[in-house]
Amino acid sequence: MAILAVNAGSSTLKFSLHPLRDGYVMPSVLSGNIQGLEPQGAPEISWRHEGQASSEPMQAGLGDPFEHAMQHLRELLSCLPGLPSLQAIAHRVVHGGERYTQSVIVTPAVVQDLARLNSLAPLHQPHNLAGIEAFAQAFPGLPQIACFDTAFHGTVPEQERQFALPRALTQQGVRRYGFHGLSYQYILGVLQEQSTRSDGKVLMAHLGNGASLCAANRGHSCATTMGFSALDGLMMGTRSGALDAGVLLYLLEQGWTHDQLQSLLYKESGLLGVSGISADMRKLRADPSPAAQWAITLFTHRVVRESGALLACLQGLDVMAFSGGIGEHDALLRNEVCQALHWLGVRIDPARNEQANGTEIVALHTPDSRVEVWVIPTDEGRVAAREAAALIR
Repeated sequence: MAILAVNAGSSTLKFSLHPLRDGYVMPSVLSGNIQGLEPQGAPEISWRHEGQASSEPMQAGLGDPFEHAMQHLRELLSCLPGLPSLQAIAHRVVHGGERYTQSVIVTPAVVQDLARLNSLAPLHQPHNLAGIEAFAQAFPGLPQIACFDTAFHGTVPEQERQFALPRALTQQGVRRYGFHGLSYQYILGVLQEQSTRSDGKVLMAHLGNGASLCAANRGHSCATTMGFSALDGLMMGTRSGALDAGVLLYLLEQGWTHDQLQSLLYKESGLLGVSGISADMRKLRADPSPAAQWAITLFTHRVVRESGALLACLQGLDVMAFSGGIGEHDALLRNEVCQALHWLGVRIDPARNEQANGTEIVALHTPDSRVEVWVIPTDEGRVAAREAAALIR
């Protein structure tokens, strides 16, 4: 038997198949991505199985593109040899709100509750829920499990949760939640297998198109940079990160609408907005223009600046870990962040840092470093599969 872990976005669908063996969730035996699901897109399915990478275009249909994606995925699961049969499907869902602090088996009532949170994560939540509905139709009878990015941060203290707003708003659920929880849960689990210091003061950096930091102590989240929505904290691919609320009041006075502000904050800012070129760090690294280089400088500065705030909450640092698309692959950014934290006693080996490319767990720290530094390729799918397996067990 196996758990299929999926992450449905606006135009992509990531998937990984995790066998169950003696009660344990194993690494994926099949993983892949379906992209181009947006209107007028060029759908393509790519996958990796038994060490071999494959891809093929999908014929675009006239109906719902997710329905066609489901058809291709079912065909893939049935034609590849030796795959275990599905027991459940685990979905990454970005926001669980105050009510859902643990993974749940999806029912219509659960979907209805989660849809009320769409405005808090408009780039993710509606598409996560659309994915659940599409899989429920394509795989009838299989349990659909919702696994929440916010759940990991349920341990943060009250002073980290609350905004300085009237109590009536706080009681409505206007507070800090935190995100990337499935990734941080995986990273911390790997650190606990690799390092004797992992139960100490840990700073984790999930850096990608979405980016955040998380401080953990004694194995639990105690502070994170994202808050009420997935907009707060670090500068990201197309999101602004932390922003003076007065900027929004000013733009409202200038006649900006809700939809214009939402597009600005979620889709037009960050690396893309600052550079005017791209949200892709790889493209910006390859571009010598001052605009591209300034966007990288600002991104790096925000990582260092927000790290300082979390280090103050931790009152020290034992272990640091980089993950996410940028954190796993961008050696120059890792070096610059570690150099900025040199005063803490952070020392990394330049050769190991250059070689770390997101394919394996790598320890970057030198013997004389007072802080351990790791690169850990994240695996949110495996965490979701574990959550689903525990729930149906």
